Amino acid sequence: MKHRTSRHLALRPLAIAAAIAGTSAAFAQEAATLGQVVVTAPAMDAPLTVTTDPRAPRQPVPAHDGADYLKNIPGFSVIRKGGTDGDPVFRGMAASRLGILLDGEMILGGCGMRMDPPTAYVFPEAFDKITVLKGPQTVKYGPGNSAGVVLFERAPKVRTGFSSYLDASALVGNFGRNDQVLEAGVGNEKYYAEITGTHSHAQDYRDGSGRQVHSAYDRWSTSGAIGLTPDKDTRLELTFTKSDGKAAYADRTMDGVKFDRGNVGLKFEKARISPLVAKLEAQVYYNYVDHVMDNYSLRPQPGMRMVNNPDRETKGGRVAATLDLTPRTRLETGIDFQTNEHTLRKASGAAVAGYESLARSPDMRFFTWGLFGELSHELNAANRLIGGLRVDFTKAQDQRSGRSTSGVTDDDTLKAGFLRWENAFAPTTTLYAGLGHTERAADYWERTKSPAATSMTALGTASTFLVKPEQTTQLDAGTIYAAGPLRASASLFYARHKDFIQIRQINMFATDALNVDATTYGAEADISYALGRFWKTYGTLAWTHGENDSTNKPLSQIAPLEGRLGAGYDDKVWSAGALLRLVQGQKRFDQGYGNIVGQDIGASSGFAIVSLNAGWRPKKGTLISAGVDNLFDQTYAEFISRSGAMIGGFTQTTRVNEPGRTLWLKANIAL
Repeated sequence: MKHRTSRHLALRPLAIAAAIAGTSAAFAQEAATLGQVVVTAPAMDAPLTVTTDPRAPRQPVPAHDGADYLKNIPGFSVIRKGGTDGDPVFRGMAASRLGILLDGEMILGGCGMRMDPPTAYVFPEAFDKITVLKGPQTVKYGPGNSAGVVLFERAPKVRTGFSSYLDASALVGNFGRNDQVLEAGVGNEKYYAEITGTHSHAQDYRDGSGRQVHSAYDRWSTSGAIGLTPDKDTRLELTFTKSDGKAAYADRTMDGVKFDRGNVGLKFEKARISPLVAKLEAQVYYNYVDHVMDNYSLRPQPGMRMVNNPDRETKGGRVAATLDLTPRTRLETGIDFQTNEHTLRKASGAAVAGYESLARSPDMRFFTWGLFGELSHELNAANRLIGGLRVDFTKAQDQRSGRSTSGVTDDDTLKAGFLRWENAFAPTTTLYAGLGHTERAADYWERTKSPAATSMTALGTASTFLVKPEQTTQLDAGTIYAAGPLRASASLFYARHKDFIQIRQINMFATDALNVDATTYGAEADISYALGRFWKTYGTLAWTHGENDSTNKPLSQIAPLEGRLGAGYDDKVWSAGALLRLVQGQKRFDQGYGNIVGQDIGASSGFAIVSLNAGWRPKKGTLISAGVDNLFDQTYAEFISRSGAMIGGFTQTTRVNEPGRTLWLKANIAL
């Protein structure tokens, strides 16, 4: 296929990412060389795009779930609940505003209080690449992604002739932390088979003051793929995943004792079909999550035992074609669909012993299908336009009994679109600006709130099932620069949110969902400079400002200004680095208001955290790395952390405090 001028606009920023974050498309070669020691600040490598390698050792301590990994990308924060399964927030936008796709598949948690967000089922080292697409600047990955899209992706290893490989890593740290990852594969040009196993365990950590935090967890996963590649342009792949775990939570009255996930997917790709049809893709998948939470398995015995067992079954698919309409114009168009059903069973007292025999009660059912088209057109050698349109037809049905909206069906038609200009201003510089609009229907968690509940009796009948869809219109602009030892990027955004869905805590029984108008704006920036052959310095900055235009108050759950400064040495045998994380105190808050994950608690203090790392490559394919996070054992909590709960044997804190000094040691081996 003829190479296009527009490819050069994308490839130059990709080179930036390779220099800053060690990202490469040649996954097998990267695993063998282990060229990057510690990834501390993944950078923007193309307009509104951050790509990073989740298998590269990194500081802080290597991530055990998806949210833990994302928090190191400028603009991301995590709402901490315990040791694992935090909720990622990007530019102040949480939950369903941020699309999370695992190999193109949508997964949704079961817990009505977000104990298991989608990233809880992500094991980062089981993937080859993580891509963040900022803002409503794509229409290819489902409806309502106003904050952006995160793609966790795997890629079959490139092979010539019959070959096999084995990659393994192990990590140990204080607070009982220990992780193991093993990946193996075999194949040739015609077929391949791969399997990956992960396990992560930790005991309760202690904050900087030595207080024990209810936060222990144990997680494991097994995933695999079997693929047929009859020629270099064709791939048929069957995938599967099985995972489970348990986790203690410091912010609530229950813990997660089961996170059972099962998945199967089938994907077909065919490239270079004709001069017009450059590629055809088709995918179907099935996800099932069986989640159990109780108040007695992982904490001191309560007065009354309680157990909840929600589950969610998700089915989906996608068909897309890439068309070369002209030598300068490419169109990606297709259709996708998804259904998911949520059920619940629960018990208390003596009945908890036999809860698994109880019948499940249907809760809610959702169905969505959409049409999309995304066009890229080269105006000339230095400029191109990218635009897209999308329409989705969604349906939500309230299947709960005894509610004011029982049996009600809510139908919405959602529209989205964007237009972006990209310019290769000079061999060193890319400029871009884009305007996007997207609409999002209320999700399961927003529809289950109970606005009129002033007692436990009322809690069983009231409902906010019928919430208006929210609309976001956002302007994004920025630049990427690469020349000699200097790499830098900056992105700005300004967004107006109409009928923004906000959650309000009314009293101990009632949590309301209401529509407001809001405005957010902010920026992210990153810079790195190579000081000679072996030394490099870098810095990042992220800032978001939010206003509730309906009340003239600050928009809730907006993280404060954050910056990172770092320096590293790497001579390809020995390496070392230092990281300083600076977070400003947050005085702008709206107490009791927030999102489906949590509400503002009050003001927070700023903090500065120092971390160090070192690495050694005794031979090709082997890397030993070590680090210490929170070197000075500071006691601190993030602004958007959840409130600490009263748990027997533990000290209750205003927020869930972050871990104190943490030491870790990791070994990577690629054969």
